[in-house]
Amino acid sequence: MNLNFPPTLEWRGDHLRLLDQTKLPDEESYLEIRNVAQLCDAIQRLVVRGAPALGCAGAYGVILCYREACRCRGLPKDTFRYLTGELAAARPTAVNLRWAVERVAKRIEPFEKYDAAERERRLEAEARAIHDEDRAMCEAIGRHGAELLPQTHATLMTHCNAGALATGGSGTALAVMYAAQAAGVALKVFADETRPLLQGARLTAWELARAGIGVTVICDNMAASIMRREKPDAAIVGADRIAANGDVANKIGTYGLAILARHHGVPFYVAAPSSTFDPSLKSGAEIPIEERARAEIARPYGAHTVPDGVDVFNPAFDVTPAELVTALITERGVLRPPYEQSIAAMMRTQPA
Repeated sequence: MNLNFPPTLEWRGDHLRLLDQTKLPDEESYLEIRNVAQLCDAIQRLVVRGAPALGCAGAYGVILCYREACRCRGLPKDTFRYLTGELAAARPTAVNLRWAVERVAKRIEPFEKYDAAERERRLEAEARAIHDEDRAMCEAIGRHGAELLPQTHATLMTHCNAGALATGGSGTALAVMYAAQAAGVALKVFADETRPLLQGARLTAWELARAGIGVTVICDNMAASIMRREKPDAAIVGADRIAANGDVANKIGTYGLAILARHHGVPFYVAAPSSTFDPSLKSGAEIPIEERARAEIARPYGAHTVPDGVDVFNPAFDVTPAELVTALITERGVLRPPYEQSIAAMMRTQPA
């Protein structure tokens, strides 16, 4: 899939280059990340976001952890473990970040077995492998998901951003749309603005318009009316973590959209790579939900919208029960209920 998008992230040999998503759609600018503190800050400020993209960024970040550990006083091994722990915890809900950091870090265990040059070579090779795998997973998710859609015209809804900006490749939910478009399907997409940070309005609309897909941005509270009026063929979203029973953590507002889809008879699909599944958690009740700063709601983009002294509740994610999910679209195929069995079977299957 050849999309003419600027790269979300690039490893430049001595630093990580990130497209600053906080500046979109007005400005395409980049941050040059040269140390762990800068990367953690970029992750927490949503310069880079989306579970798969966080995994890729974290993978390259392990190289920065190692280099910084070698420059610090004390034992490099202990400092390395401390820094990778800090990086893995930069955002708690998206499982890909911790998964990727731990996977790359294990490549130099036992620490004493390798010299400095070999350690760095192994870390970079593993990080690049994760990035390459993510590109391939996005392509496969797109192919599998496109088969679920009508083959001539399709009206779709989506929430937040699960496209190229959220991954190391073409996306998850949006990869389905790109694959359908490439197969000749005429698409009409309604994108929730996604309060409070407007990832749907700023990022998804930017991507789809750039790809030549017809997109209309709606306020989050318009979704019910759009479903009744437009009768969409499907709602497709991404995920930040999926529990063993199929419960899905995704951007706040996803749960409400799933309820509306069920009421209106609209198939509700979740697109995510196998790296976003966390079989160690029995249900969504065990998924940690990040709570973010008051200012994101009370003073968005500098505007004062909530009186001083008034409390704000700002969870970044909610959990959609598996019973509301029509199917899970993965790089290994489409999973159907009962999810306990289909997820377990997928996780036992080695990738091709």
